[in-house]
Amino acid sequence: MCAQLRSDDMFGIRDPRETRRMMEGESLKGPFVSVIVPAHNEELRIGPTLEKLTSYFASRPFRWEVIVIDNGSEDATAQIVERWASTTPQVRLESIPDPGKGGAVRHGMLRATGVNRFMCDADMSMPVEFLDDFLEQMEAGYDVVLGSRQVRGARRFGESAARHMMGRGFNWVVRVAVVRGILDTQCGFKMFRGEAADDIFERQRITGWAFDVEVLSIARQRGMSLLEMPIDWRNDPASKINPLADSFRMLRDTCIVWWRAVTGAYR
Repeated sequence: MCAQLRSDDMFGIRDPRETRRMMEGESLKGPFVSVIVPAHNEELRIGPTLEKLTSYFASRPFRWEVIVIDNGSEDATAQIVERWASTTPQVRLESIPDPGKGGAVRHGMLRATGVNRFMCDADMSMPVEFLDDFLEQMEAGYDVVLGSRQVRGARRFGESAARHMMGRGFNWVVRVAVVRGILDTQCGFKMFRGEAADDIFERQRITGWAFDVEVLSIARQRGMSLLEMPIDWRNDPASKINPLADSFRMLRDTCIVWWRAVTGAYR
């Protein structure tokens, strides 16, 4: 499934026997994979996403958990997740005030205990089977693996020209000013080694949409290895991004990240 990969660091090879022991739960206190799903008013999408995730993990040989972070929903999101949790102990709900997507992901990453921690959008716009590719690359030794809609081999479906141009314009600013070499910082599917997640998200402060930029900037500042991996991605018409207002906020927050990086705040 995995096509050409884009890397900006050399990486070490993990002993396959070590990975097998972790997958089978030997000497492992927590799960092998934690999935963190930020959710704000997602009553229409969270159920199908949980169905996809639990069906995927049911056939895998390792321990897992799915943590849904309900950040200030005013609909039935929390009740739907609670129903799932009542019959599937690996699923749990964390309810917090509405700090934005970045705050929700940070909360989930620091509450998770998985060897690998996967950030997942509530609409599950990527086929869940791509998780196999993420885990394969984590086994190769990367600290962070980024799902990408832009590197060679990636495919986009149903995205409007306006949204695509907005995304490419924002990424150009990010690549010039903050995180060079990454073609798609904003894709909502990223996997972190557990220790890397603790290190990164303890330092993250941006709570809005540009938190991805801060997370990757911190990873670079901390000397971590990153891999940008192609995925299939289908645009959801119910996307909650406001092209004008959110673009301004993202640019503002990117300037904050740039300043923190150049002043050494993340080191």
